[in-house]
Amino acid sequence: MTERKFFLRFVDAFLVGLLITLTAWAGWLNEMDLRISDKFFQKESERNPDIIVIGIDKVTLNKLGPNSSIRRRDMAKAITYLNNHEPNVRPAVIGIDGLFTGENSADPEGDKLLVEAAAQYGNVVVGSEADLDEEDDSSEESENLYATWDKIWPWIGAFPELDAVTDTGHINAPNEPDGIARHELLFVKVEERGRLYSFARVIYEKWCRYKGIEPLPPPETESNGIFYLPFTAKSYSGGNNFLDLLEGKVSAEVYRDKIVLIGSYAPGMQDAFPTSLDRSDLTYGVDIHANAIQAFQNGKFLYEAGQREQLIILFLVSCAAEFYFRRGKMKYITGVWLILSLGWLVLCEIFRRQGIMLHVLWIPLSVSVLFILAVSTNYILAREEKEKVTKTFGRYVDPAVMSQLLDGSSKSIELGGELKNIAVLFVDIRGFTTMSEELSPATVVEILNRYLTLTTTCIRRYHGTLDKFVGDCTMAFWNAPLPQENSVELACRAALDMIAGSKELGAELMERYGRKISFGVGVHWGSAVVGNIGTPFRMDYTAIGDTVNTAARLEANAGGGTILISRAVADVLGSRANVTSLGNSIKLKGKSEDFEILRLNSLNETEGGITIEK
Repeated sequence: MTERKFFLRFVDAFLVGLLITLTAWAGWLNEMDLRISDKFFQKESERNPDIIVIGIDKVTLNKLGPNSSIRRRDMAKAITYLNNHEPNVRPAVIGIDGLFTGENSADPEGDKLLVEAAAQYGNVVVGSEADLDEEDDSSEESENLYATWDKIWPWIGAFPELDAVTDTGHINAPNEPDGIARHELLFVKVEERGRLYSFARVIYEKWCRYKGIEPLPPPETESNGIFYLPFTAKSYSGGNNFLDLLEGKVSAEVYRDKIVLIGSYAPGMQDAFPTSLDRSDLTYGVDIHANAIQAFQNGKFLYEAGQREQLIILFLVSCAAEFYFRRGKMKYITGVWLILSLGWLVLCEIFRRQGIMLHVLWIPLSVSVLFILAVSTNYILAREEKEKVTKTFGRYVDPAVMSQLLDGSSKSIELGGELKNIAVLFVDIRGFTTMSEELSPATVVEILNRYLTLTTTCIRRYHGTLDKFVGDCTMAFWNAPLPQENSVELACRAALDMIAGSKELGAELMERYGRKISFGVGVHWGSAVVGNIGTPFRMDYTAIGDTVNTAARLEANAGGGTILISRAVADVLGSRANVTSLGNSIKLKGKSEDFEILRLNSLNETEGGITIEK
């Protein structure tokens, strides 16, 4: 490869790698990448039976009224029922996924009962949230959906009396670029409290205190508190609903030492989201909290690898792939493509087991696109090259031979031959040497070209293989490289057309140059070795053997306007040929005294005729 070509390939690879990297950086691959990553990193597994969700479902709402009208005294009753049994028969934690603000309370007595129940048992956690409605931050969120969580927000918590006797955690969720829940907020920054930890984290740490165990460390996060949530299960309910709890239909023993979560569990309550575990259906917010609690219990989290580092890797791999794919051999670039694509998936799995997430789609998609483009480009270039070769060498080599050489078969370009029966034709101009001495070189070349055009046209008209030109002599054969019916008749009809054409050509040349030309033709039928003969660097598709020599000697003894054939040819033609036997009056070198030679005068039309190339 020349330095210039190397430089151009390097520039091409650099620009293509840069384009792909910018595409990924701009987020145009995010939708596909997130879908694949969700399938790759999120696997449903066995949920923790110590976490139970009690749903405020459609049945409950039909009996008690809309969610907003569920009385706080009903919640107080539920807390009392769960706790008011034998001392050791109680939940470890009761988490209520909802806000109990003090504004516009319609049931002061219910507030009091709720506070008393929560204070008596001390195992209640309620929800609170950062008030994002306080400020319109849409412009910044459009650039970075997670940037908002670096700020300090006003806080909406439970009314003071309830807040004093319960623990609280925020129930905010980060905005996702595609609306699919896959991240959680470990904490939010709120006024008065500073870092307010999540509802799930507060419940988990309270459960640890109940169990007398040391809490596992939370996931590491940036200053915005966002972490990737490894989902475990879609539902933690098991059919438990709030109405059954109020009516005492379920034994409190079921909830012994459990984490009990109470939350919305009905369509239309604006607390259900598609998740990375199941995009096709909605998961209720309380179940998302349950997944987060189990993640804290497992203590195993996935961390997204740095975006900048992955973009650098994408750039380098894309550059290398583009550089190699453009000029590599197909079997090698296919192997490299598979190694890069499958190897990256294996690497993603290895990193996943180490708790690190990579962009699953970036590398396989990029190298696959480059592979397809390279294959398409190579195919187009190969077609163009093939057409160029066909147009160029089709002037010298018969189309049938060209087709065999370009069909991709290894045998078609290997040295060697095979024994075949062929019809061989030689044709020559009579008196050409004298004429070339008397006429100018330009005129001689013009006459020779007219002659060669005529003989070549006749040969191709009858599907012959043009072997070679030797001076003013033309050689052709039939029945190779492809078998042909009536190959002897095809050769003889080509010879007759040559003689007929020579008369018209001779008359024209006589008028223009005062010189008349005529052809002598010889045709023989027999076995010969046909194939690629020569060296690995220069070969010809030709025929050799006694049959070829005999045809050449027949032509050498044929007078102007005469076609000489052998008895073998006459026997194949049978009654179709009008011939005149010359007996053994003409002696051919290397042939016995009884070798019969015949003059072909004409051919009768055969039944059905033969195919003629127009």
